Amino acid sequence: MIIGAHVIINSKHPKRDRAFFHEVLKFPSVDTGDGWLIFGLPPSEVALHPATKNNIHEFYLLCDDVKNFVAQMKKQKVKCGKVQKQSWGLLTNLKLPGGGDLGIYQPLHARPKSVSTKGAIRKVSSKRRTGKASKPR
Repeated sequence: MIIGAHVIINSKHPKRDRAFFHEVLKFPSVDTGDGWLIFGLPPSEVALHPATKNNIHEFYLLCDDVKNFVAQMKKQKVKCGKVQKQSWGLLTNLKLPGGGDLGIYQPLHARPKSVSTKGAIRKVSSKRRTGKASKPR
């Protein structure tokens, strides 16, 4: 049974980017050991696009008001790109402290219901599970 999705963002400076997710985006996290933070995400969706190559994936965070989001990031001195209107949404990107870009968009398309995980069994090794919220390292 699928109970969620685990997204990996590769970074040349993961400590900086973890701090950004924790302090700026305010995502809850757990420390699974040695500073490896795993962040909780809001409900998500996945789309499958045609491509000439496999194994090329993109990750975007969705927001309900991209112009307000950009204004909030500006207050925190986070650089965002120009908002672009697409047929499917209002798109921007922000510069992560580690140097990478992160796509952000306000969907204008219909949104699916989230998959229910009610009753899903969660198996976690007691050795790796701390369950404690943590500050980024």
